[in-house]
Amino acid sequence: MNIFKKNIAPLIILFIFFGLGKSQAQSYTEDSLQIKAYTEIKFIESVAEHITLKKVFCDYCSEFQTQKIGEEALRRADLEKYDSQNRLKNGYKKLAVYIRISKDDFASIVPETETDK
Repeated sequence: MNIFKKNIAPLIILFIFFGLGKSQAQSYTEDSLQIKAYTEIKFIESVAEHITLKKVFCDYCSEFQTQKIGEEALRRADLEKYDSQNRLKNGYKKLAVYIRISKDDFASIVPETETDK
């Protein structure tokens, strides 16, 4: 029992602290980007008639990247139109759509002609 206290117990405590130090979650800001887009859904008789992309907020995006991010924002807004919190009887519902993408995936959004080079 005395050998256990001298040799093994400090090692167990060391491994516990080492494990807790490594188990912290990595922040998304270190390896990804978050882009915001505004969309608008037109409702007539509680049915979504039309979804419009208003603006994509991305200062560092190319025109092609902005277009692709806008298409994704429209797709996500289309899914959100079924949420009871977003439905209106008649009128326009404005939605802010947040898109989180890894930096590597964002860098790979290039027109096909550039990937052929």
